[in-house]
Amino acid sequence: MAERHLIQGNEACAQGAIAAGCRFFGGYPISPSSEIAEYMARELPKRGGVFIQMEDEMASLGSVLGASLAGMKAMTATSGPGFTLMQEHLGYASLAEIPCVVADVMRLGPSTGLPTSPSQGDVMQAQWGSHGDRSAVALAPGTVKEVYDLTIGAFDVAERLRTPVTLLFDETTGHTREGVSLVEPDPGSLWRRPMPHPAPGHLLEAFVPNEEGVAQVPDFGRGYRFHVTGLMHDERGYPTSDGSVAAALLERLERKLVPVEDWFPPEEHCLDDAGVAIIAYGIMGRVVKQVVDRLRAEGTRAGMFRPRVLWPFPARTLKRAINRARLVVVVEMNAGQWAIPVEQAMEGRVQTVRVNSLGGEPIGVDELCEQVAKAAFAEAGVA
Repeated sequence: MAERHLIQGNEACAQGAIAAGCRFFGGYPISPSSEIAEYMARELPKRGGVFIQMEDEMASLGSVLGASLAGMKAMTATSGPGFTLMQEHLGYASLAEIPCVVADVMRLGPSTGLPTSPSQGDVMQAQWGSHGDRSAVALAPGTVKEVYDLTIGAFDVAERLRTPVTLLFDETTGHTREGVSLVEPDPGSLWRRPMPHPAPGHLLEAFVPNEEGVAQVPDFGRGYRFHVTGLMHDERGYPTSDGSVAAALLERLERKLVPVEDWFPPEEHCLDDAGVAIIAYGIMGRVVKQVVDRLRAEGTRAGMFRPRVLWPFPARTLKRAINRARLVVVVEMNAGQWAIPVEQAMEGRVQTVRVNSLGGEPIGVDELCEQVAKAAFAEAGVA
């Protein structure tokens, strides 16, 4: 049995990154994610890795992309304002298919907001922050152990699909300390990015996709001749203004992310006969689980759906899990960001209610029980 350690979520993120093979971290300190950078600054050099503090968040992600193109597993960590500054580079990484991981430890905004208070306000930014029709991957851990596991999973997705991956967890999860057993994965089980088959020296068509629809771009310095650009490009990597080529590229980039929904199943609690389905992610999932148990003890058939994948939106998984519900309650520490695609997925078949917290505090069990009970009684026959 693995030894148990008392660690906080931010430390678990850093440990998960190292266990996943991350050997480059480019960052800039920002609350409440700074412990990730501090841990990496101490530990990466001991493992032959590189830590560098850049002058700002844009430069931080720029250094990560350069390290990744040279073949290293690379990441950065930030919070809302820094995540905003990284959006241009995230769009570039998506189009150029550069694998990387960004840990965004969310705090209350907009602007400087409340730097040490939790929020879930960056959910829409993770998908739509960069301009254009960019598809994105965002994973949402809800416990310290899950921060570790999903950090490893984020690197696997980034490498396998050659895409940036965002880890979204809030200040509470980042600073919560729990006793956990962290098992290092077998290095042979970790995904590595697809590589080209021709021998070095060839003029390579580096963006010819493999069977999973992923480009096979070699690492810089390996002897290949190829081109990387943020412009729309053909399979050689050369810029193109051909609309049909651009459309096919964007469709492929979106299509290759579809399987992510199945790789990280949601946590489902008491959903088999639930008339009231409560949806929550991250730290709010822990509150909702207690709420479900209390409501059931009081006679309301409630159940919880906690997604671990926020983007691409897991519509198929969600519809299957809550197909018996007549009332859906979406609980978030924001103004209702993930509720929007949930409501779209429901297509008006069931009533959807939003429960939101905007003040930098998680919603408590008592308050949430009261709000869900009111909504259930308003919907005749749900309980």
